Amino acid sequence: MIAPPVHRFRARDGLEPAYRELGEGTPVVLLHGFTSSGEAWLRSGLAEQLAERGFRVLLPDFRGHGASPQPDDPARCPPDVLVDDGLALVERLGLTGYALGGYSLGARVALRMVVRGARPARILLGGQGLAAMQRGGAGGPLHRVLTALIEGRAVEPSDAGTAHWIRRLGADPRALMHVLNSVVPTEQLTALTIPALVAVGSEDTGHADAEPLARLLNAEFAPVPGDHYGASAAPEFTAAAVRFFLAGRR
Repeated sequence: MIAPPVHRFRARDGLEPAYRELGEGTPVVLLHGFTSSGEAWLRSGLAEQLAERGFRVLLPDFRGHGASPQPDDPARCPPDVLVDDGLALVERLGLTGYALGGYSLGARVALRMVVRGARPARILLGGQGLAAMQRGGAGGPLHRVLTALIEGRAVEPSDAGTAHWIRRLGADPRALMHVLNSVVPTEQLTALTIPALVAVGSEDTGHADAEPLARLLNAEFAPVPGDHYGASAAPEFTAAAVRFFLAGRR
């Protein structure tokens, strides 16, 4: 599928992140994972399937990712800036009655948007478990890999896969580090008052506590084939997401 053209919206600090859109109808905002971009939802087929079923699908690129600016100044990435950007997108486009979905980092941002006042009709949280939702971005393997890339050092063998995805993005590792450091934890999780779906790969050992997250949020739980990097592209993930979003229009 040919990628839709890139549009821009004005963030609260004046930066202009990128987004793409396709289809017409009920808005669905899909947020990608760290080191990915909104085009991931095009490659997986989810965006096209939703558009074919009467949804207006919005695919933003986080700052530091895809076609969005790559900030070299850490001041451009204050705490929770990705959530600020998500809220600004909804405001600038005047979205109402929209649904929200995210995978990995995108799921963390989506949930924090709700915590900070966003009111989507329903929310899909993919590739995240309870512990991941409750920690910030500092420390951990991503921080370790980015530090090695910034300093020009070899990454540890266990981090080779993560380094591959970062290099594949082609982004500045310093910008990615600033973005990562902006991520804040959602420590106090409570049941959601909107329909929610938690979907995670059955081989995603780093997020094996996704089912407890679903129970805590009073969300539906859907295990799908694949590990953390592959589950979002699994046909079963796409089918579960399409079913979930369609259920909101009945």
